[in-house]
Amino acid sequence: MLDFAIFAVTFVIILIGAVLYLYPSSRSASGVPGLNPTEEKDGNLPDIVNKGSLHEFLVGLHEEFGSVASFWFGRRPVVSLGAVDRLRQHINPNWTTDSFETMLKSLLGYQSGSGAGVTESMIRKKVYEGAINKTLENNFPLLLQLVEELVDKWASYPKSQHTPLCAHLLGLAMKAVTQLAMGSRFRDDAEVIRFRKNHEAVWSEIGKGYLDGSLEKSSSRKTHYESALAEMESVLKSVAKQSSGQGSSQSSFVNYLLQANLTERQVMEDGMVFTLAGCVITANLCIWAVHFLSVSEAVQERLYHELVEVLGEEPVTLEKIPQLRYCQQVLNETVRTAKLTPMATRLQEVEGKVDQHVIPKETLVIYALGVVLQDADTWSLPYRFNPDRFADESVMKSFSLLGFSGSQACPELSYVGLTMVKQCLLTMILHKYQSYYARTMVNAVFLPANVSWMIYCGISEVLLERKKE
Repeated sequence: MLDFAIFAVTFVIILIGAVLYLYPSSRSASGVPGLNPTEEKDGNLPDIVNKGSLHEFLVGLHEEFGSVASFWFGRRPVVSLGAVDRLRQHINPNWTTDSFETMLKSLLGYQSGSGAGVTESMIRKKVYEGAINKTLENNFPLLLQLVEELVDKWASYPKSQHTPLCAHLLGLAMKAVTQLAMGSRFRDDAEVIRFRKNHEAVWSEIGKGYLDGSLEKSSSRKTHYESALAEMESVLKSVAKQSSGQGSSQSSFVNYLLQANLTERQVMEDGMVFTLAGCVITANLCIWAVHFLSVSEAVQERLYHELVEVLGEEPVTLEKIPQLRYCQQVLNETVRTAKLTPMATRLQEVEGKVDQHVIPKETLVIYALGVVLQDADTWSLPYRFNPDRFADESVMKSFSLLGFSGSQACPELSYVGLTMVKQCLLTMILHKYQSYYARTMVNAVFLPANVSWMIYCGISEVLLERKKE
């Protein structure tokens, strides 16, 4: 009888241990402190949906569990890093690929670069960044022209008319980015409008449908998404094929990728990342910058004086942009305060470690950039718009580490300075035409960070001329 009792107790203990180990809701992901799954199949997806966004979910997660925390995305364990020091530990040995690009390609179902060697990944990254830089440098006049057309349009409105800033800047972003990426074909407004509809269909599902699983539950939405994605990919392949037959005469992003001998598939995928992210980041950056400037007269005044001092009677040029230092500070603070890129992801290819926490191979790691950008331990008064904070070199180092500037910058943000120049130049509108424009520009949406800077350079030039008149 005693033997049977010992056996029974032992069996029960083993059974309980097995249940605790095998049942997902009973253990933390990767041994890192965090949430247990709310549901066996969906993990913590219901919690994310209830919070309204993944960013808000991550804010609460890190408040509860600290700067290294875990949760479950379906049946998959995820580790989130929410402090500069923790990101530094993880980024340093894993910097060969861009985490934002990796995340976007993964959501689109692209596999380029995954599993590639370090050398191949580095070459691909340099090709991508080089193509962006060449495209912007060689298309600066085009951006100035598009900006001038928009400013002239605004000037033709009576003062009492409402100006739909979001719609106009999003339209400007679409026109600029599509022409930069794919060339003269997109001078046709009909092509831009068609692209914009497909862009909205794809981006909206990437932002929400994948997250809450609703895309898979709606056959009509999934069909619409897949159709829009297929049409965008078809256009990019068509442009690549046409460009390859024209040699090096074109100065589009696609053409520069072709010159680097990438495959058609690689050109299409990199073109998708550039156009998808470019339009959204640029428009967001421009609109948020105008919003923050519209409510800060002191910042407007400093920007205006810097523009006059640096540009004088001369037009905006690429050579003068680096001299607009306060303008760059405003740009950086806009990116930080508005959390333009609230997160990025990276797959842990080999076992790693952050502090005392071991991150197993193939764990999904999230860089909670939105959390870090408003971390009080890194930024004083983190919710206040204060461009002066970026005069501090240590602050700039933290910002660079996050991929928003410097050598580790996300390619879509690396030329963000050029975008900002144009925004800053819009400051003159806000300052000198405040009674009208400041009201209309507060209802901010989205343009590629690189393009925004250049676009606003053009706006600034026009504004300076009008101010003189």
